Amino acid sequence: MPLFSYRALDPAGQSESGQLEALSEPDAYRKLRERGLQPSKVLMADAGGAGGGTAGKKKHGTSAIPVLVTGELPRLTRQQLLFFTEELAELLDAGLQLEGALKVIEERQERSPVKVVAARLRQQVREGVGFSTALRNCGRSFDPLYCNLVAAGEAAGALPQILRRQCAHLEMVGELGKKVTSALVYPAIVFSSAILLMFIFLTFLVPQLSVLLGKSGQKLPVITQTLISVSLFCAHWWWAILAFLGALVTGLRLAVATPAGIVWWHRTQLDIPVVGPVLRARFHAELTQNFSTLVSNGVTLLAAMELMRGATGNVYLKGLLKEATDMVREGGSLAMALRKTGFFPPVLLDILAVGEQTGDLSGSLGRASKRYDRELSVRIQILTTLIQPAVILIVALFVGVVAYSMISGILSSVNALRVR
Repeated sequence: MPLFSYRALDPAGQSESGQLEALSEPDAYRKLRERGLQPSKVLMADAGGAGGGTAGKKKHGTSAIPVLVTGELPRLTRQQLLFFTEELAELLDAGLQLEGALKVIEERQERSPVKVVAARLRQQVREGVGFSTALRNCGRSFDPLYCNLVAAGEAAGALPQILRRQCAHLEMVGELGKKVTSALVYPAIVFSSAILLMFIFLTFLVPQLSVLLGKSGQKLPVITQTLISVSLFCAHWWWAILAFLGALVTGLRLAVATPAGIVWWHRTQLDIPVVGPVLRARFHAELTQNFSTLVSNGVTLLAAMELMRGATGNVYLKGLLKEATDMVREGGSLAMALRKTGFFPPVLLDILAVGEQTGDLSGSLGRASKRYDRELSVRIQILTTLIQPAVILIVALFVGVVAYSMISGILSSVNALRVR
């Protein structure tokens, strides 16, 4: 009988690996689930059969999935991904099994990359591969957050609920993108016009103005002298400015690519004015909603925390959840563990403490998720409302300073001529 290597989570959320004998990969998955384990990876370690032959062992981490649909899969757009997620959630809610639901999507008449992706997913699911693992094998259409949340839904037996939550998230991201784009159209035109105007000022008008004002022999205001100096510097050293900006951008990208740099950047994002509160509210809303779904469907608290940590894209927040998970594993309460991280708001901690004391943690998490959903909507509205006036104000301030410096120099020279 073939031998399979596996990696799985036990009911306490601890990672476990080992080997077992099974007739096939689906049979191995079934045996692991019968033991109360949540398998994340199953690979054939020894293909020896009745004939006595043995196949070479596969390296750990390589895929044992036979790919029947060849070629690179197309990448789904956000709208196509939303359609796929909505359709799959509706079909699962209607009572279809996962393979049957994927088959319905695959056999739709319209031509779409969704059909190709559904076909690849269905082939892998038929081989007994977990749905989240199949999603990871489908290229860049499904990001790590999507795959990890689906893994959480599989573990909780709440895949339709998780998919509906993903639909809400994709719709929210799409609406936010549309609002930001519409809010930036007019400021972008104004900003581009201002850049063109500044280029004309610094390239043509300011040099001529400096020659004219120099003939007056009058000492110019400081702001006018500064403008002329900037104009001359840009005219002579434009190549150095471009090289410096290129080196700066490259250096920042290389710094952020390091582990410490990624943590710093993800932490800094949460502190950016206006944008930071939106990211925080989004994290709190997703965390509480998905926690509620997992706990209410029988997933242990530790396993739910491990799944949520894997589903968090922000490296800094992932580290905080790891700290909290370790404290809960040592016997601490969830509210106390999150409080010690120093990141979560007191209101959320109080709600969780009440839920733990009353034994209704999933209900408390559900109420908290509604609260942060409302807060997220308010934060997004504030963000889109402030973008347009903020950009226009910056452009107006920039142009105003240049215009004031030029007018000040002209008036100073005119006054000097009057005195003479």
